[in-house]
Amino acid sequence: MSNILQSEVWAKFQESNGHRVFRGEGDGWRYIATLEGGKTGRYLYAPYGPEANSAAAFDEAIADLKRVAAENKCWFIRVEPTDSSIWGEGSGEEFLKNRGFKLSPRQIQPGHTQVIDLEQSEEEILKAMRPTNRNLHRNIHKKGVTFEVSHNPEDIDILTKYLEQTAQRNDFNRQQDDYLKQVARVLMPEDAARLIIIRSENGEAIGSTFVYDSDDTRTYAHASYSFEHRKLSANNPLVTTMIFDAKKKGLKYVDLFGIAPNDDPDHEWAGFTKFKKSFGGRSVAYPGTWDLPVSTNGYRAYEGIRAARESLGKAQKTARQQVIPQAKKLAGKAKNTAASVVSTAKARLKK
Repeated sequence: MSNILQSEVWAKFQESNGHRVFRGEGDGWRYIATLEGGKTGRYLYAPYGPEANSAAAFDEAIADLKRVAAENKCWFIRVEPTDSSIWGEGSGEEFLKNRGFKLSPRQIQPGHTQVIDLEQSEEEILKAMRPTNRNLHRNIHKKGVTFEVSHNPEDIDILTKYLEQTAQRNDFNRQQDDYLKQVARVLMPEDAARLIIIRSENGEAIGSTFVYDSDDTRTYAHASYSFEHRKLSANNPLVTTMIFDAKKKGLKYVDLFGIAPNDDPDHEWAGFTKFKKSFGGRSVAYPGTWDLPVSTNGYRAYEGIRAARESLGKAQKTARQQVIPQAKKLAGKAKNTAASVVSTAKARLKK
């Protein structure tokens, strides 16, 4: 299962966005990595990489990443391997620990996801979904709703139109409009991304999903929907349409991209995890984001800077949650006291 983040077209997008991109390749391994960081330390980052077909191939890829990192004065490399053929029957986390990696203080790409196998028949795929999704998929046309596949980068405005309200309603951090527009400009002409649009009975665009396609996998990356039209429940058949469009294209998998681990009901992703799992598929876990120091002193400095920033952030949050409300409360009391004093003084003057 390949990933768009380790594709040449994604490297092209990163370069168009001002990033320095490094590529490495050898017998059974390859990677695409970007140069990241600034005052807190430079590092190479290989999102969902490096790709390798064995432990030995992975070690060669890491050796090359370390070489490139050292040449570019980086303090560490950051990786997110996903292929279990690297660590075999054992634990991916233990495999990385034994090679000197440290769990990154910042987990970037999702470490848990839901994957649908498209090599099944359409009926088998539908059968694995919840009945509600099957019924909506088969009957949504009765409400006059249609779906349109767009390869036009200009149509990304349909996504961004509803993205802010969708993010606020579901409590997640959204990508900025300029970023998404640049992704569309680079990936859509290469058939590495497409927009699937929901249209209401009168032809109005009321939602969409923006998906990324690698050689064999579609990634369900972004979606937005008009809250005003929520009673149509068109966002469910939007997903099924996206899944069957990927199958029609000849892809092997759909990656629904990010779920909560172990169905944790208190996890911040619990809501859309339940939604994504309603479409069937299997849950997949990756080791997550890991760092390997290139400069021991440099990485210690990075850890210290990050810890200090996190402490400051927590202190500021505490101030917002506790100190500021308390200050407002005291200010209110002072205001009331002042009003009382003024009222008493006026009453005495009248006497």
